[in-house]
Amino acid sequence: MITLLAVGGAAEDLAPAFARHASVEVLAAAGAEDALEKLARNRRIDAVLLLGADAAEVARMIGEEDPGAPPLYAPGSAGKIARVAPLADAAPEAIVEALARLLQPEG
Repeated sequence: MITLLAVGGAAEDLAPAFARHASVEVLAAAGAEDALEKLARNRRIDAVLLLGADAAEVARMIGEEDPGAPPLYAPGSAGKIARVAPLADAAPEAIVEALARLLQPEG
């Protein structure tokens, strides 16, 4: 099971994409503070997907407060953000598909 924390954006837009991936569980966070709280409570989060206009600020706060945080990803439209791997700008389904491929264990 892959657990992904989606921060910002509209989580309901991602729901159909995640429904097609039974091996992917999504947690939603409204912003940086909510994301930090969820990261502190759930150490099984495999990656953080940064959505929305404040992606750079959320990444900065996560980096400062939780240096051991899982990898951070954001669509390329968010711009170059330190410690954040860019994903292709695409529909939510394609973003989820790309993350599932990246995070799926080899084998």
